[in-house]
Amino acid sequence: MFAAIAPRYDRLNHLLSMQVDRYWRWRTARRIAKPGCGPILDVCTGTGDLAFAFDRRTRGTASIVGADFCRPMLEIGERKAVRRGVEDRVRFIEADALALPFDADSFAVVSVAFGLRNLADTDLGLCEMRRVCRPGGTVAVLEFSRPARQPFAALYGWYFRAVLPRIGQWLARNADDAYGYLPASVAAFPSGRELADRMERAGLHDVRWQAFTLGVATLYIGRKRGGWKRDG
Repeated sequence: MFAAIAPRYDRLNHLLSMQVDRYWRWRTARRIAKPGCGPILDVCTGTGDLAFAFDRRTRGTASIVGADFCRPMLEIGERKAVRRGVEDRVRFIEADALALPFDADSFAVVSVAFGLRNLADTDLGLCEMRRVCRPGGTVAVLEFSRPARQPFAALYGWYFRAVLPRIGQWLARNADDAYGYLPASVAAFPSGRELADRMERAGLHDVRWQAFTLGVATLYIGRKRGGWKRDG
């Protein structure tokens, strides 16, 4: 499904969100990264938009890895890195988010944007993110959520369920109906306190969340217990 829409993935996301997805990633990078932090791992990176947001936020001072199981998405990310001249510090690797090929305590920041709900096992995915995060490091989840404030919630619900899938299907020309799958997956996925509880059960602590755009998306931030000491 994701391989089929890879060539149009970036354009569709920006169009269907009216460019707001760029803002969400920018806000995420500003909240959890700063110059000099790193290394950073972005899980389910797709074509690397959040990885590149981290690179801009850290001003090129961090080593960043984008991991995804979808090779066509990664190939687009790799081409984007070359065009931007950042391939020496933003690299991509094909990997299963449920069995990440990294040692424990490898990254200062571990993130996932709009990919956690696509995993076959949410809890295992969170545990893997916590495992590869350094003690004292940050695990962040940016995910769609369900607005509660009326009348915006009703208007957005209609757009999300009835309009977005049809436009996405038409523009993507995708028989697998990736954008029809989106509303159902968001409706079934935990949000707010429920997702924060799942992060805590995965071994994270001090989990907090912040809604973006009246609750259309939410950023969750948790910490791995302990403290990291630099060598030397």
